Amino acid sequence: MTNTDSNRWRTIDIVIAAVLGVAFGIIFWAWGLLWNGPADAIPLPGRAAIYGVWLVPAVLGGLIIRKPGAAFFTLTVAALVSVALGSSWGWTLVIQGPLEAAAAELAFAAFGYRVFRLPVALLAATLAGLAAAIYDVFVWYPDTAWGSFRLPYILITAASSLVVAGLGGMALTRALARTGVLDRFPVGRERPAI
Repeated sequence: MTNTDSNRWRTIDIVIAAVLGVAFGIIFWAWGLLWNGPADAIPLPGRAAIYGVWLVPAVLGGLIIRKPGAAFFTLTVAALVSVALGSSWGWTLVIQGPLEAAAAELAFAAFGYRVFRLPVALLAATLAGLAAAIYDVFVWYPDTAWGSFRLPYILITAASSLVVAGLGGMALTRALARTGVLDRFPVGRERPAI
């Protein structure tokens, strides 16, 4: 099989990426209620410590599907579903979701879609977090100071993304693989036989 053949999306790749995207779109909508509800008691930039949840599907999609565009597709679908459900950020997510997704996709592309280990997951998550935070400070918080708000917000968001989306995305991928539901994907075939 040539590299081009291995990069072709199968029907199951599209279905699983879409299912993950829809599931996380619903999670995003609910997470937005938490962000603007009980978590609102935590002042920004500190609240950015829980930001990484919004970036999990990019890492998860890349680690499971392992094809060009998987991280981008999965997170973009999730963002669009959350918009359709009535996210408080509205149509701005139509731009922000794909920007974050493209940043995560860069990490998988940098390794030629051949390396799917923890360091690549951490890089994908961190790049997505940086893209998200930079977008936020210019779009949502343009009148804030760099020293007391913007820089801490960017750093906290990147750290949250590294931990929640990077480590969490890898842990979730491994947990799903152990169940056998990913046996039609390389990550499922890598699990030890039980």
